[in-house]
Parts: sequence; structure tokens; C-alpha cells
Amino acid sequence: MRSDGNIGAPIGLKIAAGAGLLFLHLPILLIFVYAFTTEERSYQWPPPGLTTKWLAVTWNRPDIWEALSLSLKVATVSTAIALVLGTLCAAAVSRTRFFGRETISLMVILPIALPGIVTGIALRSAFNLSDIPFSTWTIILGHATFCVVVVYNNAVARFRRTSASLVEASMDLGADGFQTLRYVIMPNIATALLAGGMLAFALSFDEVIVTTFTAGQQQTLPIWMLEELVRPRQRPVTNVVAMVVVLVTFLPILGAFYLTRDGDQIAGGGK
Repeated sequence: MRSDGNIGAPIGLKIAAGAGLLFLHLPILLIFVYAFTTEERSYQWPPPGLTTKWLAVTWNRPDIWEALSLSLKVATVSTAIALVLGTLCAAAVSRTRFFGRETISLMVILPIALPGIVTGIALRSAFNLSDIPFSTWTIILGHATFCVVVVYNNAVARFRRTSASLVEASMDLGADGFQTLRYVIMPNIATALLAGGMLAFALSFDEVIVTTFTAGQQQTLPIWMLEELVRPRQRPVTNVVAMVVVLVTFLPILGAFYLTRDGDQIAGGGK
């Protein structure tokens, strides 16, 4: 037992946890190593040598910059759409009671529960039937289907932990709807929305399956990586790009974790 009164975890449990984390993250660490290998066409362990030349090669590849620009654009717009729709839906489901409320909640969550290939085929069929040409907007609409779910889950959880009496007190004190939204609701749900937006951005940025069915001839960064793996030309460049994708997606997820870990400590929580 530790000095703070809590019982420490058994050594066997610690070893098992460490082995699980190593199993999950060792392949990612190998990507970082192979991004600096001197071998251009194959994977060898240990690497025959290390070099930083692939960073410069990657920097000077215009196709990578085009794919990165498209990925950032799609992720940003998809996240913005998800923030609006997900928040509105969460407010409706958590603050009002109506027939079919749980069914609507299930329908909102369903796109992220279904396999990505099912969502992709459904979206592609819908675009074809509607004669909608594949473009950046079809990718955005495809990504928004699951980004909305991420924002919705964060927002609805925070709405349910925020006491309704705060809104009632604001109205009783003479605040109108906009003032209540600005000074009461938003301060209580802002971190949840920011966390949901970060997670949605990360999911959209590295999405492959849905993008494959909605992109047409365009290439986001993950699609570029997938196609480059088929051709064993300058494999370290692909690993450099993969390293960038890991960093870009890891930072928002880490930020979302720190923003929501104290989510129970909000005004009116538990009342």
C-alpha cells in the first residue's frame, strides 16, 4: 500500500500493461526509424545506416504538398460542419424529451459504428444516383458523417452533466437566449466542443476507407501513402510522411484528452 492509502498495482499487471503498450506502439516507432534509413527500396533490421536526406526529398515533393493541402482543407471544413450539426443535435437530444429521441440518438451514432467500407459504398451510391461529381466536397461530406458523431458524443455528455437550473436561472435573471448561450452554456461546453473538434480533425485527417469511395481522382495524404506503398520507390519518403501523419493526429488527440479529463468539474455538475 502506498503512503496515500491507495493499493499499488501488482508487478504482473504492470508487466502486462507494459507489454500491451509495447505491442501497440512498437510498429509506430519503427516507422520513425525507417524514415531515416539509408536503404531506399527495402526494409532491413537493423537499418544499414541513418540519414536525414529523406526529409529534404519529402520537402521538395510537390505531390506531397498537394495531398497535405487537400487533407488539411477537408479536415478543417469537415470539423466545422461537425461542430455545428453535432452541437445542435446534442442540445436537442439532451435538453428536450420527444418521441423517438433515443432512435435519433442511435441514428446519429450509427455512421461511426458501421464498417467504413459500408459507409463508403453507401455514399458513393448516393452521389452516383444524384449525379453529383466527385470533388473535394464529396470527400468533406463523407468525412462529416463520422465527424458529427465525435462532436455529438462529447457535447451530449457535457450537456447532460451541466445542470438545467443554470439556464433557468439565467432566464429568470432577464437574460435572452443569446446571452444565455454566450455567458452560461458556451463556457460550460466549450472544452467539450474543442476536444470533439480536435478528435474529429484527427479522424478526418487520417481517414482512408471512406475517402477511397468519395475522392474520385483526388489524393488526400493517406491515399497518397497507400498508393506509394504499392510502388517501392523511395520508401523512406513514405515513412517520413507517415511520421508527419502520426504527429498531426497525435497532438489533437492528446489535447482532447487534457481538455476532457476534468469534465466532471463543471458548473452545476452533479446537481
